[in-house]
Amino acid sequence: MTETPAAPAPSRRARKLKAVQAAGLVLGAGAAVTLAAWNDSELARGTFSAGTFNLVGSVDGTTYTDHATAGSPATLGFTVNAATLSPGAVTAAPFAVELAANTTNPAVVTISSAGSTGTVTNLTYELLQTTTFGCTASTTGTDLVPAGTALTTVPGSTTFPLTQGTGGAAGAPVFLCFKVTAGAGLAQGQTGAATWQFQAASQ
Repeated sequence: MTETPAAPAPSRRARKLKAVQAAGLVLGAGAAVTLAAWNDSELARGTFSAGTFNLVGSVDGTTYTDHATAGSPATLGFTVNAATLSPGAVTAAPFAVELAANTTNPAVVTISSAGSTGTVTNLTYELLQTTTFGCTASTTGTDLVPAGTALTTVPGSTTFPLTQGTGGAAGAPVFLCFKVTAGAGLAQGQTGAATWQFQAASQ
């Protein structure tokens, strides 16, 4: 019976080559694991809320409320009976505005005419900014609207600033004085009303 010769034993060089290849595979796997272990991240969030804004007025310097429409304006209390004017008479009334306690921004207030009803010819007015609340024919202050201005008009860019309050309080008020003068041509029995608007824009 013929015997099959035994396979030759691997040479020493081949054994070394396989050992090196095996070592290379192990080293390659170890490097991949090390790189994947380093990770980091950061996150950021912003929260945004709108503020509030409210202009209020007062005819007594104490109680401030909204008079936001032409149909329900504040009624000025004139010192001389505005229902019985005669030529040359001067009647005056105080008004004040402020930013309500919930307001978060300062403002610039623009004054404009909101129209008139009836007959207001031969009537002129002056609007003053005063340091305290109160208004008579002799009151002085900073002219916002000069004397002699027709009752139904306001010069362009008539403005003043208002500041918001802090710590939950209302802002500092601005005190105003309307002085109305009856002209020589005032007709007997004429009657009319004028309305002014104070428009606040946040800054």
